[in-house]
Amino acid sequence: MWIADGWKDYEIIDCSEGEKLERWGNYILVRPDPQVIWSTPKTEKGWTKMNGHYHRSAKGGGEWEFFHLPEQWTISYKELTFQLKPFSFKHTGLFPEQAANWDWFSDKIKKAGRPVKVLNLFAYTGGATLAAAKAGASVTHVDASKGMVGWAKENARSSNLESANIRWIVDDCVKFVEREIRRGSKYDAIIMDPPSYGRGPKGEIWKIEDAIYPLVQLCSQLLSDTPLFFLINSYTTGLAPSVLSYMLSTEVGGKHGGKVEAGEVGLPVTRTGLVLPCGASGRWSSTSV
Repeated sequence: MWIADGWKDYEIIDCSEGEKLERWGNYILVRPDPQVIWSTPKTEKGWTKMNGHYHRSAKGGGEWEFFHLPEQWTISYKELTFQLKPFSFKHTGLFPEQAANWDWFSDKIKKAGRPVKVLNLFAYTGGATLAAAKAGASVTHVDASKGMVGWAKENARSSNLESANIRWIVDDCVKFVEREIRRGSKYDAIIMDPPSYGRGPKGEIWKIEDAIYPLVQLCSQLLSDTPLFFLINSYTTGLAPSVLSYMLSTEVGGKHGGKVEAGEVGLPVTRTGLVLPCGASGRWSSTSV
């Protein structure tokens, strides 16, 4: 497991009975997590003194209940600063566990000793984009949501990266990749964080089990002759890390050699000293770095 244990502004204080108790900077949130199937004593004071509580509905979805929580605030990870704001379906605009991947590929970019072009698909609010740009890469950031791309630009400004070499694209990721293939574009690294299910700006349906492998096949055509890394993230329960590993081995490793590894990403839980699994990642990297 890859553990994002470098945070100072974020922590999982405790988790029990389908919920996790989190500190986001100076504010305490309680949010549902379906993997928290255990019931342990809720002795931490945050369980009764939270600033925000997302209540999941038995009919699906849910709603926030706030207690002295601002509409927006910031937290930092190393040299990056992110704007947070609770919005639909329990999210805050950041997945802290991904810091484990930010550190991994940032190190590779810094050690590459050459310009690195990164394509970030389903790029959300830009955590990976900003980490790659901070490490010195030029980044193409693609997301189908205009609002999410706008939020990512806010994060770039907060992180003093508004002048970084980032190309912001609002588009369906598959269609963008297809056009880039026709244009003859090439990238040294690809990051993708696809949703389990989603819709593009023109109603295009994305279902990860059906669409992820064809997309990996397409993206492999965009890799340069000396690619650096390829990262796939998944929050879909049925998509095991070994599946990510198999796809990368066949579509990227078969042509470029290198190393493939896959595993869970997780966050430490302060009260217990244990680690909460938060998804899976598959990583391909060249053997040159």
